[in-house]
Amino acid sequence: MTIIKPLLLAVLVTTALGAQARYNGEDRGRPVMPSEVNAKWQAECGSCHMAYPPGLLPAASWKKVMAGLDKHFGTDASLSAADAQEITRYLTKYPSNRWDSNAAPLRITDGEWFKAKHLKGEIAPEVWKRASVNSPGNCNACHTGAAKGDFNEHNISIPK
Repeated sequence: MTIIKPLLLAVLVTTALGAQARYNGEDRGRPVMPSEVNAKWQAECGSCHMAYPPGLLPAASWKKVMAGLDKHFGTDASLSAADAQEITRYLTKYPSNRWDSNAAPLRITDGEWFKAKHLKGEIAPEVWKRASVNSPGNCNACHTGAAKGDFNEHNISIPK
């Protein structure tokens, strides 16, 4: 009996911590938004859309995104070489480790973890069509702390 209680407590604590790390916006134990925030990244990327936290894509993806700014999802988002280099350094310093090592998707929404939480039954398809949401890439629409890298499912407010 004396051994069983500490063992049971250890199992419960481990399970609770594992669940917290999986659902609180962390990327296998690492936050998606580093404590260091690059002002140029925030200004340049955030001028057109949410400045997506570096921990949402692997380094290879950020390199591809930054190398293709002249045709960035149908828009010319070109930057000076120095600015592009600074932002690329920042994004690749704090990448995601959720993807397999060969992955280099251009869209966060291509991840299995994203699809499991957003597209496979948890959110009705008509939600994405609402003008207030518009697309799965509009994190700010529902995740109230998205700009700070907080994707905790307890801080979600799905707009009407």
